[in-house]
Formats: sequence, structure tokens, C-alpha cells
Amino acid sequence: MARLTGAQPVATCHWGCAAAAFLLLLLLLTVQAAQKADFSGDATAATINHSLTLLQRLQELLQNGNGSDSVLRVRTAASEEAKVFHTHQLLLSLQSEVFESLLHNQSVVTLHEPPETAALFEKFIRYLYCGGVSILLHQAIPMHQLASKYRVWGLQRGVADYMKTHLASESSQGHVVGWYHYAVRIGDAALQESCLQFLAWNLSAVLGSAEWGSVSVELLLLLLERSDLVLHSELELYTAVEGWLSRRQPEGPVAERVLRAIRYPMIAPSQLFRLQAQSAVLARHYGAVQDLLFQAFQFHAASPLHFAKYFDVNCSMFLPRNYLSSSWGSQWVINNPARDDRSTSFQTQLGPSSHDAGKRVTWNVLFSPRWLPISLRPVYSDAVSGAVQPVRIEDGRPRLVITPATSSPDFAGVSFQKTVLVGVRQQGRVLVKHVYSFHQSSDEAADFLAHADLQKRTSEYLIDNSLHLHIIIKPVYHSLIKVKK
Repeated sequence: MARLTGAQPVATCHWGCAAAAFLLLLLLLTVQAAQKADFSGDATAATINHSLTLLQRLQELLQNGNGSDSVLRVRTAASEEAKVFHTHQLLLSLQSEVFESLLHNQSVVTLHEPPETAALFEKFIRYLYCGGVSILLHQAIPMHQLASKYRVWGLQRGVADYMKTHLASESSQGHVVGWYHYAVRIGDAALQESCLQFLAWNLSAVLGSAEWGSVSVELLLLLLERSDLVLHSELELYTAVEGWLSRRQPEGPVAERVLRAIRYPMIAPSQLFRLQAQSAVLARHYGAVQDLLFQAFQFHAASPLHFAKYFDVNCSMFLPRNYLSSSWGSQWVINNPARDDRSTSFQTQLGPSSHDAGKRVTWNVLFSPRWLPISLRPVYSDAVSGAVQPVRIEDGRPRLVITPATSSPDFAGVSFQKTVLVGVRQQGRVLVKHVYSFHQSSDEAADFLAHADLQKRTSEYLIDNSLHLHIIIKPVYHSLIKVKK
């Protein structure tokens, strides 16, 4: 933990405090003038705003050290030299209760910082003077650490918001995994959940990146237990996990927990045979997963109805994740989605069992950009015969309806979860940011694109004025007979 130590006080420059107080008073008067400008409704009223000039003066005050009454000396363990900042006690105390306490009875303070936060200390102090700072991806964590350490709550919230809105930004080494681990350390549950959701919905992109190797055991297990992972197939996930285990070489119990989180029934028998023959990781820990592999082969060999008589299929092991393979769904790019209704159709495999491999389900999909809820649909008025209430286009909202084209006895014991991924372009990359899921009991998601404005070309939901969807159908088996214990 960084140490805060005080030095002997030096002479205080009262003119510096007075100047700082005068500048802050001027800022307050400027804000009050802006608030009162329109109170009277007088057409001659005007706002005189010199706040930019004031901010420039405050920055010059820090840069030149004019009227400084306090000195901060920032040291790191790696260097004998200290960075010196001539500051103004009043300005620092107004922003930070820590600085208020440190500078109460002394005017020279030595601060011990690690190199990564020391490198940003000038930016941090500048924020205290002018209320603004520009940061890069790799600077987010050390800036958040400074804001937290010195209790500058506005900056702390600002950096956390920056991190939540820049998860999709591209960086050479990746940053979301590191931000997640940092969020866990500081107990920021909101940032932690934002990072975890981003990783789950864009896992294929993460698996092939440099940051996959930095995933902790705890994060890996959290990801593996989720059914909303978006990736091409379960085999892709196993391959990535195998690489992680080979690099990290965790203890046996940890490796076994990881391997037992793979959903082997979602991998085709031919691929399972190949893994048994070729995977060094699987061979090393075969005893820990042998029962799961045997159960997976049983699942593929028997009919789902027969299998469900003896095994509980209402568990995650038999639930597909959000697989992007064509067996489980289809992409759909809708050009000019605000224009008119569209429809499409596609086929999926009935279920993940090899017994159902040759069976297909045809799905019809209807997209409407301006569907009106019943409460907003036109009705005839009693006052004027034949007149209808006016309805604005913007009163409607997008609607997506997914229905099976036919029914079949093969559907017995199977229901379908429908998931719609919406791709957005962020920082030049197309990523999944919105996911809508609904079950067989409903043909549509009630909140589908509820907050999207498809009328605007600048809508974050559109890519080159097109709506990029990927529809996934997830078969869910049900136990028809309770398993005898």
C-alpha cells in the first residue's frame, strides 16, 4: 500500500490562498449569472460566460506555480528523484478530503506512488484544477486508483463510466479481462458485471486474443457455467480451454473442475472420439471426466425420449449455449429497417443429440419496424362517425416474431429457447451488445429493441443503416419420467 508522509512546514503564501479564493468566487458568480439569465423573461437578458477563460487561468496557475502555498513531492520506489508540484491548498482541499487532511498543518507533503500512478499524477492534479482529463485505455486503472486513494469521487465515477463504455475498444493486448480482475479487487460490482457480460457475449473474439491467457481460474469457471456464451461451438470452447490449461498448468483439482464444466453432449461423437485419441490434456485428466464422456456417448446413441427416462436432462450439461453454427440459427441483415415489414425463414437441427441430427425444423421470422401495441392502435371515435384517432409513426416499436413452420411428433419432450443477438459497431469492430431471449411459450421478445431509434442513421443499433441480427434456436429437452434414485 502506498504511504503518505508529511514534511516540515514551510512559509505559507497568503496571496496564493487569496488568489485561489478569488478565482473560485468568480467561478461561482459566473454559474449563478448563467442560472439567473432567463428568470425575468426579458428579451434583453443575456448570459455572460467567461468560464473557459477562468479554466485557462486555473491551468496557468498550476503550470506556473503562481501563488503556490503547498508543495507535493511524488516519489516512487524505482527512482531517487521526486516529481514536484507547486499547488494551492484551497483548490486541492475542495476536491479531496484526503488532501484537506494532509495539508491541514503542513505545506510540503511527500507522496509515495507506484510507477504506473506516478506517471499519471500530473494529469490527476490537472483534473483537480480544471475538472477535466483525457485518458487512454491503459491509463484507466491507475487513474481510478488515484481517484479512489485520494477520494475524488467525481473522477472515480467518471473513470468507471469510461471503462463501461469502452469495453469494445480495440487494444493490442486486450483490456477487458484486466478490468474485470481490477473490478473484483475493488469490489465494483457494476463494472464487474459489465465486463463479464461483454466477455460472455463476445467470447469467440476473446478466445483468439492475447488476453485469453490472462483469464484467472475464478473468471474461467464463471464463464464456463454460463449458458449465454456466444461462440461458434462447444468444440471451439474446449480447444481454447485446453490451450489455457496447457499454458497455466493449474493444480489437478482445478484442471478437473475446468474440464468438468465443458458440455460434452454438445460435441458430436466423431469429435469426442478424436479428442480422446489426440488431446494430451484430456488423456492426463481422463479419470476425472470419464463419466461425463460416457454419458455424452449415451446421449447421442439413444433417442432423447428414451434417454430422459433414466437421466435428468434438465441441467446445464444438456443445454446448448448460444452457438453461431448454422445448425442452430441464421444471420439476418435487414437493410433500411425503418422502412417496412420483412420476413425470412431458415432451418435448424431439431436437437443436439445425434439421434436428431437428420431432423430439421423450419422457422419463419417476421420483422416489423413500427408495430403498435393494442393500446396505441387506431380506434373509431364516438364523437365523429368514422373518424380514427391519429397515430404517429414514432409511437410504434420494432417487433420480431419467430414461429415454427410446422409441428411434428418429434417435438415431444423438446421446447425451444429463441435468442436474438444484435451486432453493433464499436471502435471499428462489430460486436454483440444486445441479446434478447424468449421461450416456446412466446413467439416474440416483449422488449425487443424497445430503446432503439431505427429512424436515425446514427443509431447505435445500426451498421451502415442496416440491422445486423443473428437468430439462435436452442432446443431444451425435458424429463418425461422422473429418474429413480
